[in-house]
Amino acid sequence: MTKDSMQPGSDFLTAEECAEVDKALLTSHDKFTARVTIYALRSLKQIAEQANTSIAALESTQIEEWVYQDASLQKTGDSEFRRFFSQLVISSLKPLRRIARESGIEIESLAIAQVITWFEKEAKKKLEKN
Repeated sequence: MTKDSMQPGSDFLTAEECAEVDKALLTSHDKFTARVTIYALRSLKQIAEQANTSIAALESTQIEEWVYQDASLQKTGDSEFRRFFSQLVISSLKPLRRIARESGIEIESLAIAQVITWFEKEAKKKLEKN
């Protein structure tokens, strides 16, 4: 599997995905956000495929239902966490839309490397402002 592949699996992120995020020049908070966004991207691709629609056309309820059924989150057994996490996935649409728009492509075409690079670019902008 390449670092840009996003095949469904039973883990939140693959070891390769985690390694890519860990190598990035990001704060712990930004690494967490990047990980959630990568998970969200993979999940949103699966949800859109199952619904036979685009990511842009997905409804929040479709995303919530899918997150509630995600095998990698079933181990928690905590419905409050799954509710919280579904909101994180939905919130990840905002940076994913920006990344796609700035890249001139659809969200479905984004690769993990593009997501990480965007987070690094945003982190650099924050540093330059301060």
